[in-house]
Amino acid sequence: MQVQLNTDRNIRGGERLTEFVETTVTESLGRFADRVTRVEVHLSDENGAKSNGEDKKCVMEARPAGMQPVTVSHLAATVDLAVDGAAGKLARHLDHTFGKHDRDR
Repeated sequence: MQVQLNTDRNIRGGERLTEFVETTVTESLGRFADRVTRVEVHLSDENGAKSNGEDKKCVMEARPAGMQPVTVSHLAATVDLAVDGAAGKLARHLDHTFGKHDRDR
């Protein structure tokens, strides 16, 4: 499973952030590694330089093999919390999606 990180101009990327995102995605979605080819992570700061509550947004898009992409988003006060929240939502969504797909076979 490939993890791709994208940030807007207000989020400073770097080695630490890349490592954190890859670790979080791998830990949360590792059980789907054989069924998901890629996870794209998009981080943005909704308010730019202003600091105003939950303005960090994480959008995650998983690409399950042979299925339509699955997308979730999460807003939080920090980038780390936004990534954690989106990873949890994506794991739950994939559990549901794969469970339904497997039952319908």
